[in-house]
Amino acid sequence: MKKSEFLMSSKPLAERMRPQTIDEIIGQEHILASDKPLGRAIRQGKAFSIILWGPPGSGKTTLARLIGFSSNQPFRAFSAVTSGLKELRIFIDEANNTKEKNGSSTILFVDEIHRFNKAQQDAFLPHVESGLIILVGATTQNPSFEVISPLLSRSKVFIMQPLKQQHIEILLHRALADKERGLGNYNIKIEENIIEIIARMSNGDARSALNNLEIAVDYAMLGSAEKILTLDILKAIFSRNVLPYDKNGEEHYNLISAFHKSMRGSDINASLYWLYRMIESGEDPLFIARRMIRFASEDVGLADPQAIQISIAAFEAWEKIGPPEAELALAQAAVYLASAPKSNALYLAEKEVKKEINQTGALPAPLHIRNAPTALMKSAGYAKGYLYPHNYSGAWINQKYLPDGISKSEFYFPSPRGFERDIARRIEYINSKKDKAT
Repeated sequence: MKKSEFLMSSKPLAERMRPQTIDEIIGQEHILASDKPLGRAIRQGKAFSIILWGPPGSGKTTLARLIGFSSNQPFRAFSAVTSGLKELRIFIDEANNTKEKNGSSTILFVDEIHRFNKAQQDAFLPHVESGLIILVGATTQNPSFEVISPLLSRSKVFIMQPLKQQHIEILLHRALADKERGLGNYNIKIEENIIEIIARMSNGDARSALNNLEIAVDYAMLGSAEKILTLDILKAIFSRNVLPYDKNGEEHYNLISAFHKSMRGSDINASLYWLYRMIESGEDPLFIARRMIRFASEDVGLADPQAIQISIAAFEAWEKIGPPEAELALAQAAVYLASAPKSNALYLAEKEVKKEINQTGALPAPLHIRNAPTALMKSAGYAKGYLYPHNYSGAWINQKYLPDGISKSEFYFPSPRGFERDIARRIEYINSKKDKAT
């Protein structure tokens, strides 16, 4: 084996398969398509200061390197994890020398830029402003909170999305076929659905997927004379359960239904079980969180007004933090929803309101509760006779709000559980005042 071949093979598969051109990049079309500003700039060899925000394995480092390569400008990279102001000063000196020699700006790629504190980030500002450096920062954290405002104002933020499963599968098949950089010379056989399972395990992280494929293939090559990568091998080498799961098929609907019905039935343990069955099988956690938000309104409703807040907080936790930390936020929401008092009163009210609207159509709003911002509208009787409730005792006055021609005047009937008990008492009180006023 030649020395260059050995050096290439000694690198992790994810590094060897790193895209060499922008057209090799899979996904991120929303920022890299030829008609998008960043995609157009890279193809034209232009560079400007940017912040790349995205989850691990979404291609931030790859994209930064391609920006440097395509622009033909000096390119330097360092990580905020291992470098500090001392290394930055050395780099700035080198960039000044380069500028003096050929007038060229130097592209500085700063990985994990959010790990620099405010004072360290301030050190970039004068050099970005002077054009000495073109800053390309990468972060997994929201730049609005982790990157200082002056630096943000001088950079364009591009959001990189987790790769979709089909994108990961393309990358894995590409690695298996590539004889120069990938695993094409192994001639290994792959059992059906293996690529799909490895892609699903990666949670949109291309680096993780490629590294897992390499580990699995190496294991299969060493442990099997037949050179076959099987599901049993995946189960043997990965601590995470590789449960078969079709996210678009029946099992997808079976598990989410079981989860929903377990929470509705106030079974905390079953709710946790089905939640983690879906997470471990590779279901999109944001899909689960969206279903919990719906559940909070449909099955808990105003029996516990905090339920929807807890559910939204779990959704946002996953968006901002991701796995594994945010898994407990989903579990917290599931337990809260399962243990909360239940009411489908809002759900039933929604159905009745929609039914009424479909039956009676677009009935006009009564004139007295219409807005009257113009003299013409006032002369037509808009807002005439409206009684402002705050001008009356208890901030209430008997007044008609529903349109003429409506067939039903009551839609919402609160349950006797949780906070809806209080709402029921309020409705009873208001109705008693209506009775006295009529």
